[in-house]
Amino acid sequence: MGHKHSKDDILQGALDAVFDDGLSQLTFGRLAKRLGISDRIIVYYFPTKDDLITEVMGAVGLRLQLTLAEAFTTPAAGHLELARTAWPVLAHRDADPVFALFFEANGLAAAGREPYRRVVTGLVGAWVEWLATFFEGRPAARRAESEAAIALLDGLLLVRQLAGPEAAGRAATRLGVA
Repeated sequence: MGHKHSKDDILQGALDAVFDDGLSQLTFGRLAKRLGISDRIIVYYFPTKDDLITEVMGAVGLRLQLTLAEAFTTPAAGHLELARTAWPVLAHRDADPVFALFFEANGLAAAGREPYRRVVTGLVGAWVEWLATFFEGRPAARRAESEAAIALLDGLLLVRQLAGPEAAGRAATRLGVA
């Protein structure tokens, strides 16, 4: 008789798989083979690939949110202050695989592929709302500062992914983040 696997076990296996091989390589068959189980067990917990991708991306977003929450101990006056607080955490090589995955999902979303378009739009919206809680002021101003912080940090992180840490560090310094 085979091993029993929980939904959490399968989700962790899917996370490991996407960090190793990327989102575009995640299939029920590959994941089942990796875990040594039948793909029917995966389908039991995740009826569609969209369900699996949604859970994987949600787990990735939550990991990053928990990491950043430790850095945000007091409200920020504006997007630059928040970016200065976040950048040392985000610009660490341990965070690079998370952002490689996030930018892969962004590319798939920009190309109109589902569920990436829906999931990434939802993640970004949730991030805007979450980061807005770390600013002072009226709700509209907090939201605008949150959007500006995300735009700034995502730009720096994309440079880090594509041009390397040194280029991102120079850009962060020039922008007043580092």
